[in-house]
Amino acid sequence: MPWNRFMPFLSKCCTSTVQTSSSYSSFSSSFSPIQPWLFVGLGNPGEKYQSTRHNVGFDMIDAFAQSQGIPLTTHYFKALLGEGMVDGVPVLLAKPQTYMNLSGESVGPLAAYYKLPLNRVLVAFDDMDLPCGVLRLQPKGGSGRHNGLKSVIYHFRKNREFCRLRIGIGRPAGQMDPKAFVLQKFNRTGRERIDSAVREGVDILKMVAARGLTEAAKLTNADQKYKHLRSHGIQTNDD
Repeated sequence: MPWNRFMPFLSKCCTSTVQTSSSYSSFSSSFSPIQPWLFVGLGNPGEKYQSTRHNVGFDMIDAFAQSQGIPLTTHYFKALLGEGMVDGVPVLLAKPQTYMNLSGESVGPLAAYYKLPLNRVLVAFDDMDLPCGVLRLQPKGGSGRHNGLKSVIYHFRKNREFCRLRIGIGRPAGQMDPKAFVLQKFNRTGRERIDSAVREGVDILKMVAARGLTEAAKLTNADQKYKHLRSHGIQTNDD
């Protein structure tokens, strides 16, 4: 069950009290000197959608979980969940299983249950406004026409001040329908760029947990800015 592994650690380090429900142990993170992070990857469940552009958020969380030895085996709040410690900081990982457009039905209640401030919630998702393989770390923002983000914002009571890890997938060529584009798999070149970006993203998430979002964003976005410039002029259908 999430956070059970943290309880001995938190009981020594946190000033908040711990309350136990029938299924989960919860605590008020708002009074804890070591606040947990919730890292969420957006995507669609099922083999049909694996490795598609719309599922790069899932890819990011899977890679991070594997790097930290965190199993994503618990199903609760309509999500696959896992928990672990990163440099002494509790981290909860989530992959909503609601399908993309209803992601907020999972993320909203999950953050509310653990009483997490939104600045300790980070959502990783695909972004057509960035070239394929370019990352951007931000403390807040809009939905950018992304239906998964729209759902998350709605279930956060329209509060947009949660962190985002934007994963560039580029734009479709010509008159291709963006809805069809995001549900397609990458070609070989695009997949190579995304795999490289996911490896970078794992290090970025480690940095967020260990050093905080502000410092991580400063370092990440400076490096990704040049990557973005190098990507300028590359065909947006990731060929």
